[in-house]
Parts: sequence; C-alpha cells; structure tokens
Amino acid sequence: MNILALDTTLGACSAAVATGEAGGAPEVFGVYELRTREHAEAIVPMMTHVLDEAGLSYDALDAIAVTSGPGTFTGVRVGVATARGLALAMDLPIISGTSLEVMAQMALDQIESAPDTLGIAVDARRGEVYLALFDSAGTIFLDPVALTPERAVEALSEKGCVLLAGGGAGLVAEAALKKGREFETDLQELQPDAAKLACMALTRQPVEGPLHPLYLRPPDAKPQTGKALPRQA
Repeated sequence: MNILALDTTLGACSAAVATGEAGGAPEVFGVYELRTREHAEAIVPMMTHVLDEAGLSYDALDAIAVTSGPGTFTGVRVGVATARGLALAMDLPIISGTSLEVMAQMALDQIESAPDTLGIAVDARRGEVYLALFDSAGTIFLDPVALTPERAVEALSEKGCVLLAGGGAGLVAEAALKKGREFETDLQELQPDAAKLACMALTRQPVEGPLHPLYLRPPDAKPQTGKALPRQA
C-alpha cells in the first residue's frame, strides 16, 4: 500500500510517502520544514519530491492522508483542499488524522516513560490553547477543543501523572501553578510531521463522505463591515 501524506496545519509544512502494510515496518520517505507562512507554495513541490524519492508516480498511490486540524485557519484549509483535490482527480480515498493526534504519537515515540495522561497543547492565540488528551497507549479520550489555559487545567484536574507537550504546554503549566498544581512539560517545539501521519494511515480507515476541516473557532481575520461594494443590477 502506498500512501501520500501531507500536513500544513501549524508551524511546519511536510509531506511523506509510506509504503507497506498494516502491522509491518513501512518504508517512509519524508520532507519536513519549519515555516509559519506560504504552506500553499511549499506543499506541492514537497509532495513531488517525496514521490521521486520513493520512486513512485501519483498513479501508484492507494490513498491520500492529511491532517484536518486544528491549526491556523489558512494552514488547515490549504492541507484539506490539496488532499481533496488530489483525491478527486485520482479517485482515491482520503485518510485523516488531527494534528494533535499526530503530535501525540510523535511525543510517545520520543519520551522515555509514558505518563498516565499525555496532553498535547498548542498555542491557539487569543488567550486559548488547542488541547487533546491521550492515555499512556496513545488512545485519545478528550477530542481536540479550544480552551483557555485555566479551563485546560480544569480538564486535567482529576488526572494522575500528566505530561504536557506542544507549543501551548507552558501556558497550561503556568496556569496550573497558579492553582497549586504542577505539570511536567516537554517537547514544547513539537510540530506535526506528515511522516508520522503516513505510518498511522496504514492502519486507519478512509473518511466516509467529504472531508471537512476541523476548525475549533471562527477565523481571526474577518471582513470589514460596511466596506462591501453595492451589487449591480
């Protein structure tokens, strides 16, 4: 099975190809670049690069995988639109995972001892974090939500050993200290990587129906009121 995966949701841009079968050790070809802008300009050359590295053409693909969010409004839109366009053009299924799920699996690969609760927190700006919670095996038990750091602490209030990872981990840990709790933090520079998503996709079922981006709140940029031109009759 050959899967092309892409991620443009947050502060990185990446594409990868995984070849193999579920339960085996896939061969992965990936390219990853930290960037906060111009994901749309970067992602197609990245996809072409990893396919060339794998010695595959687009015709050899069995599925497209993409992170559906949460993330920046533009970044999420770029990834989902690109995946949907490719899938439609080549009549391929789409396999999806959230950016926080991918980060959780990456974190569990890197930490020495899995905590009772792994929280992936991303700075969502405007005084909020995107948060998802996972058990020690990486199974999600709180789907991604947008919360203030204080509300995130409440969501973690009855958990045992907690490790927070991601760019919003420090914000939640700081809010916890003000409430008399202390959470361990690690991997605060973590960003999702399509290489991990590609491997995850080998064991996942395709999305049923159209893929929708995961937006947890309205976009920051809004059209100005009273600035629209009158419609011509």
